[in-house]
Amino acid sequence: MSSTTFSLRRPVATDGHALNQLIERCPPLDTNSVYCNLLQCSHFSATSIAADNLQGELVGFISGYRPPERPDTLFVWQVAVDSSMRGQGLGIAMLMGLLERTAAEGVRWLETTISPGNGASEALFAKAFRQLDVTASTEVLFSRENHFNGQHDDEVLYRAGPFALPVKLDTQETA
Repeated sequence: MSSTTFSLRRPVATDGHALNQLIERCPPLDTNSVYCNLLQCSHFSATSIAADNLQGELVGFISGYRPPERPDTLFVWQVAVDSSMRGQGLGIAMLMGLLERTAAEGVRWLETTISPGNGASEALFAKAFRQLDVTASTEVLFSRENHFNGQHDDEVLYRAGPFALPVKLDTQETA
């Protein structure tokens, strides 16, 4: 999929370092090691999506995976959009593009965690749930006190579905 300002594609291992830098530019996202980002771009490329600007620079990324016990579910781990691309619909384009791709493999549920007060993530997923015509249930998955020793906000699980998306046979998303 492409627009006039970005193109979407499956990530590759060589995106790992650029992904690490992108996430560093996107507070309040939790940073990971470059090695972790390399794994996201290689082992989890089928459930992740990358966005490049017209100059070929990585400006957006969604990492996700299918929990082994729920293969009909896409769990979105992180959504990163470079500040230069905010307000252009990149986040929702990546999310819906990724859902269309994974729907072809049986994904019918969407899960993510959002820390309370993360308005950008709350707005993105609310928009996606509206487009999917589903409502989300919520519950604290990891609590500040029990899981983060008071050092991180709660992580609230949002679970929505089942949804049905048309599977696009002719996609402009590359590799």
